Amino acid sequence: MNKEFLSLRKCLRFSILFLFSIGMYIPSAHSEATIEVGKEIFKNQCAACHNRNMKDDLTGPALGGVEERWADYPEEDLYSWIRNSSAMIAAGHPRATELWNEWKPTAMTAFTALTDEEIESILLYINDQYLNAGAALVAAPGAQVAKQKSNNWLYYILFFILAVVAFILARIIANLNYINAKRMNPDADVQKTTLVEMLTSKGVVGFVIFALVVAMGYTTVSNGVDLGRQQGYAPEQPILFSHETHAGLHQIDCQYCHDGARRSKHSVIPATNTCMNCHKAIKKGSTYGTQEISKIFAAIGYNPNSDTYIENYDDMPEDSIRAIFTKWISDEYMKDEEITEMDQKGNRIVEEQWNGIKTSLTNPLKKKIQGPIEWVRIHHLPDHVYFNHAQHVTVGKLECQQCHGKVEEMEVLQQYAPLSMGWCINCHRETEVQFTSNQYYNAYEDYHKALSSGDMDAVTVEDIGGLECQKCHY
Repeated sequence: MNKEFLSLRKCLRFSILFLFSIGMYIPSAHSEATIEVGKEIFKNQCAACHNRNMKDDLTGPALGGVEERWADYPEEDLYSWIRNSSAMIAAGHPRATELWNEWKPTAMTAFTALTDEEIESILLYINDQYLNAGAALVAAPGAQVAKQKSNNWLYYILFFILAVVAFILARIIANLNYINAKRMNPDADVQKTTLVEMLTSKGVVGFVIFALVVAMGYTTVSNGVDLGRQQGYAPEQPILFSHETHAGLHQIDCQYCHDGARRSKHSVIPATNTCMNCHKAIKKGSTYGTQEISKIFAAIGYNPNSDTYIENYDDMPEDSIRAIFTKWISDEYMKDEEITEMDQKGNRIVEEQWNGIKTSLTNPLKKKIQGPIEWVRIHHLPDHVYFNHAQHVTVGKLECQQCHGKVEEMEVLQQYAPLSMGWCINCHRETEVQFTSNQYYNAYEDYHKALSSGDMDAVTVEDIGGLECQKCHY
């Protein structure tokens, strides 16, 4: 009988540990497709190339209505395309070939590990955004846009139920221990285990500590992976510079301003002299008039009243600078309004624009208006990561938009790509090296022979060592 009690007690203890383990580990994988799962997958794997509003193109096409566009083909064809588009293109699938001809040479990253449920979740999220985005955009000011319902409450209920069952089993074990002790020695003064003693036992305390270590470790690693990630970061700049106007409307080439991209590691922030190449002639902006361009003039020391650079500008007192630019702003205002004397509105505009110049060009560490414009950096890589713009732009012949998105459509510049290690590695695996008419790759004789003989269709960055750790972390 004692052996039976011991065996039963062991089984119950094992049951408690098993139930606690299930309660502490709530799996993140979902067995059924949901919009929330699709949103998470889209954010991590699709948003780098596809617009989140599902209506506008980015590096890849707008995804709204994708199922309708594939309606003439079996559903599994669309799923196969999402998993590995390159394989379908190579197989000559009609729809895949059509898309490739429209979007080449940009290749879609392969996601071979995606399950059917995960792909279905992505499609659910795409449809939800595509159909509901417009309604959200036209919602009345201050209106709350309904959030997707979460199923987390089911897990909380499950955890609570498991905790209650574990508590009941623990009490059963305590009672069995008491009965067994009394049976072994009827005359002994045996006390039942109290609730406090049970909860403070070595087993329970040890398990709680173990669970906390696991939870804290998971949280630390997750936060560590996200450290420094700022996809979508769009800080306020000292000057309201519009890439949409300059690169889009006026079609100024990216490398005209960021000329370091073709010849050095850094793309460089353009000096104010570069701005003056155009704005010595264009003195008023199409959107803000004198408001923003006056900041460029004030930074470099250009007098727009006389079309001359100011001598000894660095030593000029602030009152003299103020006199120059308030006169310029007021004269232009009166021209626009076709008046001969300043009115109350004009005085207010002059004061606001002068304060804007001073606020934008000075800070606690830069007391003077004169000097470089201190733009806010948007794209950051960790100090241990080496990235060379010239290697990608001049040698690799990549377009700026592949990493920075369609900047020509951005009124306010933002970080487009996640700039994560996985994102870079996927690009190196998929991007084909342009061997033709590129003398940099003449040294790869074996690959040239393999391409000529037809043994290889293409050479990727991975093939020439693009996944070697020391290439980015030497």
